[in-house]
Amino acid sequence: MPELTSQPTCDLSIIIVSWNVADLLRDCLRSIDENRGELDLEVIVVDGDSHDNSVAMVQNEFPWVDLLACDENVGFPHGNNLGLERANGRYILLLNPDTVILDDALSKMMVYMGENPEVGVLGGQLLNGDGTVQSSRRRFPTLATAFFESTWLETIAPREVHEKYYAQDLPDDAINDVDWVVGACMLSPRQVVAEVGGLDEAYFMYSEELDWCRRIKDSGWRVVYYPEAQIIHYVGQSSDQAVVARHINFQQAKLRYFRKYHGRFFAILLRAFLLLDYGWQIVVESVKGLLGHKRPLRRQRVQAYWQVIKSGLHPAGY
Repeated sequence: MPELTSQPTCDLSIIIVSWNVADLLRDCLRSIDENRGELDLEVIVVDGDSHDNSVAMVQNEFPWVDLLACDENVGFPHGNNLGLERANGRYILLLNPDTVILDDALSKMMVYMGENPEVGVLGGQLLNGDGTVQSSRRRFPTLATAFFESTWLETIAPREVHEKYYAQDLPDDAINDVDWVVGACMLSPRQVVAEVGGLDEAYFMYSEELDWCRRIKDSGWRVVYYPEAQIIHYVGQSSDQAVVARHINFQQAKLRYFRKYHGRFFAILLRAFLLLDYGWQIVVESVKGLLGHKRPLRRQRVQAYWQVIKSGLHPAGY
């Protein structure tokens, strides 16, 4: 767990963990600089051994950024924890590099937090590149969610399973308490980090914000969706570079979460189901390939799913 510096010296610390998304990172940093207003803030970029020109770009174009260039892809939780150790702000914003801050979103979030000291996590409204609202607030996943989300059963899931999990009963334009928010933009008071700790580093990617929000709520803090602050989020720009790893990390993170909060027995059942699910998808993709439907794509998917099965999908950290 990260150790924070003893006393804050600025209003806001923004931590960005980046990997091979130099152009998006540039746009993100520009949007922060252009929309910082009167805020006394610092920006900490943790680079996970990018092979593009991310490090040089930050050094040359944004010398005011505190850059930590790692010699390996440290992952989202560990990268953020490294940033937390350097953070000097009264509030700390975890921000994805594939985001663009709009207008006075930062100032609005800071004002809201100041007026609501019981809030432990504040998530802004995420928008797609075309300006449509992106689903970014959730309720905690149930046991049913574990089997339906991101599996072949998803299309036949009872309507209420998705509606509850994705908080679809809540208006997009209304401030609401939720269970957790997507980690692309999460603002927390320094006190929360000091009390609860940083992100669980056993998650390499995915579910780490779910786990963090759960620990924060369990400690008595509120988690709030705040649509008054808008942020464009270009989804999955880093994870799309490693498709097999994305599948493995996603499912292992899911298994860790359910092992951690619902017990070993349920995690064993879920792991068996997920392995069978990928086996079934291999059969489906193979049949489609034999029938001549997008054969290169089917071959690629079969190879990817085999790699997932070969990984064993053991819960992260167990």
